Amino acid sequence: MIPTEEMILRLVVSVLLGAVVGYERERDNQPAGLRTHMILVLGSCLAMILSINIGTEHGSDPARLAAQVIAGIGFLGAGAILRLGFNVKGLTTATTLWTMAIVGMAVGYGYYLVGVTATLLILIILVVVNIFEHRYIRTNIVRNITIDGHGGTAQIRAIRKAINQLAERTINFSVQRNIKGDRIRVRVVAEIDRGEKLEHLVEELSNLEGVRTVKIE
Repeated sequence: MIPTEEMILRLVVSVLLGAVVGYERERDNQPAGLRTHMILVLGSCLAMILSINIGTEHGSDPARLAAQVIAGIGFLGAGAILRLGFNVKGLTTATTLWTMAIVGMAVGYGYYLVGVTATLLILIILVVVNIFEHRYIRTNIVRNITIDGHGGTAQIRAIRKAINQLAERTINFSVQRNIKGDRIRVRVVAEIDRGEKLEHLVEELSNLEGVRTVKIE
């Protein structure tokens, strides 16, 4: 049996470790942020403590309850994944939720150093590796572009030309017209560089004759 003082210490440590990763996710404007991670790690830690104490007291397998935590956290992780057009957001948050649940279980079992080390490694991956990835590996991102305006074929060609010049790749290009044919809405899905090309594209499209609004998601 784990003494009450030790149980409280483990719960406090688990909450602190959850706050470290949750704070980083909160800064990145993820749906599962600070409070979600803190409560998640606290719950998994408590589940591990109960598994140990129940197993010790009744002679059952202490891993049974912990195994259900690992399986069940997948549903919470799935709720953090969002699909925005051709972009998928939240995969990293889903993995941090699942991994931090196991960190909470480690702390609940008494592996303080292992839990702290795992949390620090997660934080390094989220912050340091993320900077490296954006700077040297993934410089392009898929964007949904909506252009509203008025005009005819010449304006549509001008919009297509501007996008082809500044986008790395055009995935989809569609045009909608009103009944009179004097207003158009152009929807484009394109792969664009994260840097100055995106700003240049907005400027180029906004300066085109007949373009009223430009929306990029």
